[in-house]
Amino acid sequence: MNAGRTADSTSWTTPVSALIAVAGGGLVLVVAAILAQDGPSRLLVGLAAVAVLALAVLAVRQRPRLTMVPGPSPRLIVGTLTGPNEYPLDRIDRIRMVSYRRIGRKTAMLEVDVRHNDTERLLIFGRWDLGANPHDVYDALVVNGFASVATD
Repeated sequence: MNAGRTADSTSWTTPVSALIAVAGGGLVLVVAAILAQDGPSRLLVGLAAVAVLALAVLAVRQRPRLTMVPGPSPRLIVGTLTGPNEYPLDRIDRIRMVSYRRIGRKTAMLEVDVRHNDTERLLIFGRWDLGANPHDVYDALVVNGFASVATD
């Protein structure tokens, strides 16, 4: 957890070390693409390099990914590509924990249903987004004023 926007707020985001590792992997792929001996290898490795570097840029742009601001008017601030979106408690329909099967094992995800500009959105956060266990983030949200929208 990182310090957020106010003294009481708490933010969760992808760790810097993970972003550095992803960017480093992208640069290694760029070098591999340059050193490849044939055209198809250059193309495929180059596309992989672009995808990995785009993932790193996306993660950096969205930092911090989720910020909780507790208090008399609790709200969530979600980092997106276009900038932060703020959701006061009256625009949050539900917060819940779900488990998905991924690569043969269950992975915990934090789901947040919100109303954004007269539309409904489902925001899903995993360990990569939050840099923490989603169950711990859910517990922190419940303890700090979001219990009315939290479901199990």
